[in-house]
Amino acid sequence: MLRHSALALGLAALFWTLDSATAQTSVVKNDYSKAESWLCRPGERDACAADQSTTVVSANGTLKQEKWQANPSAPIDCFYVYPTVSLDPTPNSDMKAGPEELSVAAVQFTRFGSQCRTYAPLYRQVTLTALRSGLAGRPMAPDRMLTYNDVADAWKHYLDHDNKGRGVVLIGHSQGAGVLLELIRREIDGKPVQSRIVSALLIGANIAVKKGQDIGGAFQHMALCRSASQTGCIVTYVSFRGDVPPPANSLFGRVPGDGLQAACTNPAALAGGSGELQAYLSSAARSGGSSLKPWVMPERKIETPFVSVPGLLTADCVSNERGTYLAVKVNGDPADARVDDIAGDVVTNGQVQTNWGLHLIDVQVAMGNLVELVGRQAQAYLKNGAK
Repeated sequence: MLRHSALALGLAALFWTLDSATAQTSVVKNDYSKAESWLCRPGERDACAADQSTTVVSANGTLKQEKWQANPSAPIDCFYVYPTVSLDPTPNSDMKAGPEELSVAAVQFTRFGSQCRTYAPLYRQVTLTALRSGLAGRPMAPDRMLTYNDVADAWKHYLDHDNKGRGVVLIGHSQGAGVLLELIRREIDGKPVQSRIVSALLIGANIAVKKGQDIGGAFQHMALCRSASQTGCIVTYVSFRGDVPPPANSLFGRVPGDGLQAACTNPAALAGGSGELQAYLSSAARSGGSSLKPWVMPERKIETPFVSVPGLLTADCVSNERGTYLAVKVNGDPADARVDDIAGDVVTNGQVQTNWGLHLIDVQVAMGNLVELVGRQAQAYLKNGAK
């Protein structure tokens, strides 16, 4: 699964802004007609062909394998922009898919292939190297306009050559969500192409809305999703443990500006309240010599890359003086055979960095809910007379 450090999925939304971004020297545009410019395209043996088989770990210790397969005849498309994962030594990444890009697509995006045709462009993102260097006081000046322009070019190529009037779901996490936020602002919100947007899943980023409302702030024409039959809307949240809320120095859950707050839509209960999270977590987190307790006792080998833990996690959106966030409750029972906690905190030198919350697993912790939601929104989109 993911081979990079715990910070590899983080360190992005905080730094992503085009407000002060300036392009560096002129650069050659990517050619998105070439297969090598994409992580995922329909019909290819690429990052989205990764094994998604799952072991369902019940509270009583029963293990059951769950198979998965893509739907090549899916009626809609999904367009994914991945988070900060590149370990390239330069401020912006190259256009070669390394193990980190391949693995994050497998963890965050492939499973959506049961509901949609999958498109995921490579892009010259701000690298983890640049972000770490900036935190250490040695800024490398990445070209954020280059990052945005790559994704915008890929989107325009997709619309011109692949979309053919189909509905499309936009999916992004962290830096990827930030880039998609800007793409929606510039190219989609209030424009004719908005009619093709089934929904936008902007996860692990601070998306502004007017306080007490579902619209305004980041977008003027696209509201937050409040039901699975609603389309053309936004699903967004940042996740924290329910018993470890955002601290004063939190990186997520707050936005600047009077009358604005960070948006939160609970994928397990869009209308509000608490709901069960259908997580798909990496099985490797508790195997292969991990210091964490095993998934089940007595310990048995997990053969699949993913694990599901029905009933273990619930969540609801919370808004208070600490921020607005998805509060994840772990319902562990020491008396049963299953593990009582999950991995997903950012840890540095043995210390949990509570200001990051569960940023590393924002998507995985609700993967089943998100995939199911996309399927239901696709049905609603098609029922409403979309092409």
